[in-house]
Amino acid sequence: MSSKNNLFLTSSDSDQQVYQDMMAATVKAIAASVADDQAYAGMGPYDLRAALHTEELLPDNGMGFEAVLADVKAKILPNLVRPASTGYMAHLHGPALLESVASELIIATFNQSMDSWDQAPAATEIEVEVIRNLCKLYGYDDKADGTFTSGGSQSNLSGLLLARDWFCNEVLKYDVKKHGLPENFRKFRLYTSEISHFSMEKSAHLMGLGYESVVKVPVNEAMQMDVDALEALVKQDIADGNLPFCIVATVGTTDFGSIDPLAKLHELCQQYNLWLHADAAYGSGVVMSEKYAHRVSGLALADSITVDFHKMFLLPISCSASLVKDGRYFDALTIHADYLNREEDEEDGYINLVNKSMQTTRRFDALKVWMSFRMRGKDGWSAMITKCIDNAAYFHRQLLASPRVEVITVPEISSVVFRVLPGASGEDADTMNKRVRRELLHHHGIVIGQTVCRGNVCLKFTLLNPRQTPERLDELLALILKLADRK
Repeated sequence: MSSKNNLFLTSSDSDQQVYQDMMAATVKAIAASVADDQAYAGMGPYDLRAALHTEELLPDNGMGFEAVLADVKAKILPNLVRPASTGYMAHLHGPALLESVASELIIATFNQSMDSWDQAPAATEIEVEVIRNLCKLYGYDDKADGTFTSGGSQSNLSGLLLARDWFCNEVLKYDVKKHGLPENFRKFRLYTSEISHFSMEKSAHLMGLGYESVVKVPVNEAMQMDVDALEALVKQDIADGNLPFCIVATVGTTDFGSIDPLAKLHELCQQYNLWLHADAAYGSGVVMSEKYAHRVSGLALADSITVDFHKMFLLPISCSASLVKDGRYFDALTIHADYLNREEDEEDGYINLVNKSMQTTRRFDALKVWMSFRMRGKDGWSAMITKCIDNAAYFHRQLLASPRVEVITVPEISSVVFRVLPGASGEDADTMNKRVRRELLHHHGIVIGQTVCRGNVCLKFTLLNPRQTPERLDELLALILKLADRK
């Protein structure tokens, strides 16, 4: 395969042939590397670092595609984590549906830039269509709008930024976009669960408000935000002269998958004139399940919603969206440039998506959603999401039946957090649970999660794979208990 003189896919016969050969060879290598159901080959960090070390990343003379692919086959592909394995349950990081992998090939080949219409005409129109349908899916009306982002952290930042600007413009009657933060910005307060995602603090920092503006609210036994505690905190802040502006509801916490009470939080926002942002990076997928969609029905009450497609929706990283109930608030992110998003173009119907995005250059990630939604349909999506949640409920029941296991809470989505209790060996429980996770990773090709709850080390299954079965879960639990007894 001679490819050094072929740079891109063009209309020439030579370029077309080389493109097809390179893609076919890559696909063949990838498929051949998945020879079993192990989630990881097992190498430790030092050995893997040594195996992948490259003295010369940029050689004097190019190696050619065949030699580079041979290196990839020998060193990289065997050591990649495989989220499609039923032994991978560590994080909110799922396998990629086949049609979405095909969409990535289209996205990468044509390399559309989603900031202006003339860089991505068809891609722009598809994203607009996808956003319109997503708003409808989550219960918004025709006033709503949205944009694709790099992930949940950026979607959260987008929602909180719009909340801050809404508060400044409409409550304080202050133009923050023109003048910057008002003098009393240190009094701003946003409220979020004590187990919410760290992007709340990071967003507050990036917005110039600082970590001190983030008020962490206690959770109940179900790991949901305590609404009474929240209201007490809001009242106290008002009495102290602070300025509450936003409540963040977590719809699927990172560790537990717990869902904050959206309806009650909405009532508080109405009462105290606050913006309600829903971080549904995890739980947004639940809406696709006919059996369980009612658990997230309150999302339509939120002023903004974070949706992640590279979690429960099983699409390749990265793919997220920020939705807003009233699209007018995206004006906070709009600024015109003569070289990019000219106002006269917009008057003639050209849509420049940079007007509502924190990013300028963006990928055509909407294609992944467009292809997978149309291919699988409501029935296919409902079956996949329902299976994941059913698996979590089954595994929770099995854990409850084991005297050697302490279960932290009842799963609302597809995460199960538990800890194995010490046996006759007398080994410290925290040490034992850490050891079990490491042994699974390096000796059994199984990748599970680890976290801390109430000061105790816990293990975590995040069940995002609809191929998972009750029988496989039983095998995994038996193996964990066996390893726990081996010091």
